Amino acid sequence: MKRQSRPHGNLPEPINRQLNAYALAAAAAGVGMLALAQPAEGKIVYTPAHIPIIEDGGAVELDLNHDGINDFEFFFSYTTERRRQPEGFHQSSMTVYPVQQSNRVRVAKGNGEVGAAALSKGKDVGPHSPFQAGQSALVMWACAGGTSGGGCGGPWFKVGQGYVGLKFVIKGKVHFGWARIRSVGEPTPTITGYAYETIPNKPIITGATKGPEEASVEESDATPAWHSPYPASLGLLAMGARELGIWRRELSVGSF
Repeated sequence: MKRQSRPHGNLPEPINRQLNAYALAAAAAGVGMLALAQPAEGKIVYTPAHIPIIEDGGAVELDLNHDGINDFEFFFSYTTERRRQPEGFHQSSMTVYPVQQSNRVRVAKGNGEVGAAALSKGKDVGPHSPFQAGQSALVMWACAGGTSGGGCGGPWFKVGQGYVGLKFVIKGKVHFGWARIRSVGEPTPTITGYAYETIPNKPIITGATKGPEEASVEESDATPAWHSPYPASLGLLAMGARELGIWRRELSVGSF
């Protein structure tokens, strides 16, 4: 039996307009719901690198997003003072400095000192991470002393490889990133790669080279402790690291 098609009636124009409006509103709502259902997928821009940080070689600049603006600088310094005979005095250090006014480095605290945190792979760097309060050079590691004694300390002391957590600004928006550094404290520390998240204010995971990724916040490791045999001296030395390129702070060997 052939099914007869139902005849279409001609609706009055006002009703047609109202139905069309309902249809458009429903379609718009459906598109809006789909948009809400899709999470914002970030893109991590990763740059493999082999950038040596040479002792007394001057500042090593790091431009995280390749826009021609220097974001951070690393210093590896060594100096001696022989006027305090017979033993002399020597000091060496590695520091990181946020060049732009709004940029910051993730910190670690210990023994009353604040230094640049040495993060392992898989750690969160984001809005809830502890960053330095102001724009200043931060100690990664430091050694100082003379023939009568001395010592070393800092968050990166005896760290073979780690990540520096970074916060910087692109066109007025905050972004997060990391830099991987190998052989800190050895003759030639090396930046072996760096990355940043393209979505403003979105966390990034250290070691992540592509997105999207799940940001696993590990606040228990947010402020790892570090030890120094002379807790009052490292931060004071770092204060002049950027301006001098080397530390020339007068310390008494007896304070060690």
